[in-house]
Amino acid sequence: MNKFLLSLCACATMTAGAYASDNGWSPAGDRIMSQWGETLDPSSVLPEYPRPIMERESWLNLNGLWKYTIINKGEALPSGEADGEILVPFAVESALSGVGKRLGDAKELVYTRTFTVPADWKGKNVLLNFGAVDWKADVWVNGIKVGSHTGGYTPFSFDITEALVKKGENTLTVKVWDPTDRSYQPRGKQVNEPNGIWYTPVSGIWQTVWLEPVSGTHFQNLRITPDIDAKTLTVAPETAWATASDMVEVNVYDGKTLVSSARSINGEPVQLTMPADMKLWSPDSPFLYDLKVTLYQGGKAVDQVTSYAAMRKFSTGRDKHGIVRLHLNNEPLFQFGPLDQGWWPDGLYTAPSDEALVYDIRKTKDLGFNMIRKHIKVEPARWYTWCDKLGIIVWQDMPSGDRNPEWQNRKYFDGTELKRSAESEACYRKEWKEIMDCLYSYPCIGVWVPFNEAWGQFKTPEIAEWTKRYDPTRPVNPASGGNHYTCGDILDLHNYPAPEMYLYDAQRATVLGEYGGIGMVVKGHIWEPDRNWGYIQFNSPKEVTDEYVKYAEQLLGLIERGFSAAVYTQTTDVEVEVNGFMTYDRKVVKMEEDRVKEINDRICKSLEK
Repeated sequence: MNKFLLSLCACATMTAGAYASDNGWSPAGDRIMSQWGETLDPSSVLPEYPRPIMERESWLNLNGLWKYTIINKGEALPSGEADGEILVPFAVESALSGVGKRLGDAKELVYTRTFTVPADWKGKNVLLNFGAVDWKADVWVNGIKVGSHTGGYTPFSFDITEALVKKGENTLTVKVWDPTDRSYQPRGKQVNEPNGIWYTPVSGIWQTVWLEPVSGTHFQNLRITPDIDAKTLTVAPETAWATASDMVEVNVYDGKTLVSSARSINGEPVQLTMPADMKLWSPDSPFLYDLKVTLYQGGKAVDQVTSYAAMRKFSTGRDKHGIVRLHLNNEPLFQFGPLDQGWWPDGLYTAPSDEALVYDIRKTKDLGFNMIRKHIKVEPARWYTWCDKLGIIVWQDMPSGDRNPEWQNRKYFDGTELKRSAESEACYRKEWKEIMDCLYSYPCIGVWVPFNEAWGQFKTPEIAEWTKRYDPTRPVNPASGGNHYTCGDILDLHNYPAPEMYLYDAQRATVLGEYGGIGMVVKGHIWEPDRNWGYIQFNSPKEVTDEYVKYAEQLLGLIERGFSAAVYTQTTDVEVEVNGFMTYDRKVVKMEEDRVKEINDRICKSLEK
């Protein structure tokens, strides 16, 4: 057996019938499963604290089995028997939800569960936190509406203190509506009729739900900005119910050693001076400083969170030949990585476990890459923390939505942009800002990508300018492979299957945002038996690797001519796409890893002095 294939015998596909949970839960359907989905314990689902970049000691995880009912859109909340149980936080369409049903735009999904507030939280305010819910969520506690949220990719919280009962169980109800591709909202690759590069809808709660106790005045967010040139680190706290006399203290640690400390009042950012010999973050040395951030009111500590930061700088600059290159820490670095969709055969948008979540990142590093393009999806917070820890640069796409205008990939200026409705444009702007806000402080985020291949592309120069103005610390890739305009910091070309440079911009970094797509079907590890798609297909790991190395050698030649980054399609197979380094269930690696790593290392180091 080829040493680069995992044992197919040891990885025989487990179907829903193989489960026998004590509480009656089992995955829905008979699709392929990952090893982590096969061993999932429904009583301990994603038990890790979900937001490491702003972590509190005390919290209560609400993941697990909830009751669910599907109702007609606009109906009153159900009062009778539920339709069944759903495993949160897996979308209702997924196997791991235990439901496996499509919702559609004419229906709404209603979740209910009970919880008891821990006795030692007495006197505290209680926050109800959602990692992400797709798409419109209305929330009640004990029949009292506590809030609503739209947006399928960003976290949100409600202070539910006044709605809680003093003793005993509380009832939590969440109603979700998700029209998928029958409306304008950002949705990425979700469609109601999956085919080719378009995938199964994801509706409802798909990230961790949790409670945590806080004081009335507490941190809501930390905006962390490193400046390696000035040797400073700025922590700007966003605080609920702040007063002018509140004081924020930030302590920075290298391991257990305190290396910097500073305070501010009146909501001002805290600016810290970093050591002269500060440690820089890079893919080869992903060093993180630990932070302890404390909020004082009247001299008393009322909130404290732990966090982390990295000293690093993303920018562009010219090399000795005058070519504009992407820079990390003021040095050119060729950024090279896979297109990462972040889909799972059993959990769809949601990885079955934290071990599964980090697996793809580790494998990307093992293959010699230094970057991931997170393709029209936003991941849970822990995914970005793992990229920070392991040393992977992330190009973050905005999930696409609305309709697709004419695509003019090989032309400048004359691409036809979408004319969005006022509601559609407002939705895009709101959700893009929220995505940037929630991801701003993660060191790994290296490039913002507002549009992909003209999918919903509109007002490109204006959106690129706003993105750059809102976050001037990172390059902006205005339209990856899309309709091209002279804006932002990057010109991004797509070409399948082989790399090709058919346009060049002497004023911006020129990159190859997608290429490759080399396919291979591995029987027993495919989503559908008769419908599999790739740009080109081969039959063995050697053939696939030979083609990959051929393209990589071509790419090396194009780097000399001006390419400053490249993205290979893709990390894993996804549904009927079979062009991943790995099968969709992650049980088979389809290329010869040592050969891939050798050529990838050469590419990543191609701009080093």
